[in-house]
Amino acid sequence: MNPHNAGRRVAAGHALPRRRFLQGTAGMAAMLAWPLGANAVVKESHLALPLSSSRVDTKFELTLARTQVNFTGTPASAITLNGTVPGPLLRMHEGREVTIALTNRLDEVTAAHWHGLKVPNNMDGVPGVTFPGIKPGETFQYRFDLRQSGTYWYHSHAILQEPAGFYAPLIIDPQGREPFGYDREYVVMLSEWVDTPPEKVLANLKKVEGYYNDRRQTLPDLYAELKAARSPQEREAIWNERVAWARMRMDPTDATDGGSQWQFLVHGQRVEDNWTALFKPGERIRLRLINASAMNFFDVSIPGLDLTVVQADGQNVRPVKVRELRMGNGETYDVIVKPTERKAYTLFAATSGRIGFARGTLAPELGMEGEIPPMGPRPVRSLAEMAGAHGGAHGAAPAPQAAAAADPHAGHGAAPAAPAPAPADPHAMHGGMKGMEGMPMQDGMPGMAGMPMGGAKATDSLADGLKDRLAYADLEALTPMRLPAGPAKKIDMRLTGDMNRYIWSINDKKLSQATFFEARVGERLEIRLINETMMEHPMHMHGAFFVVDNGKGERAPLKHTVIVKPGETITVHTSFDEPGPWVFHCHLFYHAAAGMVQAIVVK
Repeated sequence: MNPHNAGRRVAAGHALPRRRFLQGTAGMAAMLAWPLGANAVVKESHLALPLSSSRVDTKFELTLARTQVNFTGTPASAITLNGTVPGPLLRMHEGREVTIALTNRLDEVTAAHWHGLKVPNNMDGVPGVTFPGIKPGETFQYRFDLRQSGTYWYHSHAILQEPAGFYAPLIIDPQGREPFGYDREYVVMLSEWVDTPPEKVLANLKKVEGYYNDRRQTLPDLYAELKAARSPQEREAIWNERVAWARMRMDPTDATDGGSQWQFLVHGQRVEDNWTALFKPGERIRLRLINASAMNFFDVSIPGLDLTVVQADGQNVRPVKVRELRMGNGETYDVIVKPTERKAYTLFAATSGRIGFARGTLAPELGMEGEIPPMGPRPVRSLAEMAGAHGGAHGAAPAPQAAAAADPHAGHGAAPAAPAPAPADPHAMHGGMKGMEGMPMQDGMPGMAGMPMGGAKATDSLADGLKDRLAYADLEALTPMRLPAGPAKKIDMRLTGDMNRYIWSINDKKLSQATFFEARVGERLEIRLINETMMEHPMHMHGAFFVVDNGKGERAPLKHTVIVKPGETITVHTSFDEPGPWVFHCHLFYHAAAGMVQAIVVK
């Protein structure tokens, strides 16, 4: 069943032996949620409850188990938290200590990773790396202080459990007032489901190049292109490009690893379920958007409404108004919309590869739905996008015209460095991470005084400052941060891989072959993320935030996950305030499971 058509029909210690470390990471890298599926009760009408109806707490109990679900018309087994996919919302308050008891009813080791949260190393939730993991039948109690606020999520970091259903939202309310106003708020968790078990999905991807890519270019396609060429030179260029793709063992349509079997969800609800959030005309609605997908980016828009971005990855930013934003796996954005008409608006989240979409509805009353817009053409890559990765020096930006043609949502790039502006208040902190003045690098959140900062050209502005789509260059922190003094230790992380054999790596080495990076507590790090592949990679760091080198000087934004486009180099700065082995990986789940994982051992 085509979901697009269906939607229209519906009016401890830190010393860690290397062997144990490798065993623990080899497969990792591997609003309230409604229960789903044949063995669960679905709440009436798929109505979303505003966040104000949820309870702020300091103690939580979670039970992990296998539960039968049905997202596609066929019963399947999912890993559920308290019986639901997604798991229950955990709502907390900044400045308090929380305890979370997780009971494992599976027949395998598990753990919860608190994505984006600054926690002690032994609470980070990576089995075999930060702690042994939670064995079958055991209950583990996570305990940590909340040193930040914002929109986050939690998920499994044990082998192949996250895409099977182990993910859920987590909200931390701030101690003080927010720097923006709103009347009601909803959590919008975007995800995906495929009935095929994750271990089989990974085996399929390794067995056949582009196993789920039903969009691959064929020999008849090539013959048609050659026949349509207007000159011998154009014909030669077409042939040379096809040969170059063959040598890279990739297809220009490899924008995503998923296919038509994938079902895309808004907080566990399918397109035809019509997840609905209610509003009164004129209200300001805060949407806490979370991309919990295992393998898909989402381009999010609400036709007829502007999105005012006020937070990125839980951190306050100067409000920027856009029509659309791209969300990489693991990223969160808080946006405010103001529907003034008494009608239904469609929350539309198309996958970047245009293999499908998720949709929800904002409406003044239940039962309404808006028009579902077209997804647009599926992207086809151009070799011009690989100017930096395969044509010489790292970091050259893609050719603007070619990049725009291949990817209408491009815009995260970084340009050459420019001098940083003069520093502002040296003790000011971001709104989402306050109260840590005087610490050398608390929560990996620095300021940029005296550092050269790169700058990506921001997206073109439309009327009234509206931008067509969000770029990292548009993000500006509300308050400046400072990095530790002294020269930075420089680290190059080349993102490498072989799509044909489905091997993904960092600096050409899988985790089992790699020499781990090393750093000291409080040491300033400058990391260049150099993408030498033809796929985007959302790179996520445990234990610290990135300061993204985007041309905003000391007001550069903080992010825990950054998208690195094909052929692009992004420079980030960071520092760790706690010792331990901290994992760093691509948040495309099967890329990490296939080897795109590294670690920084902080002493």
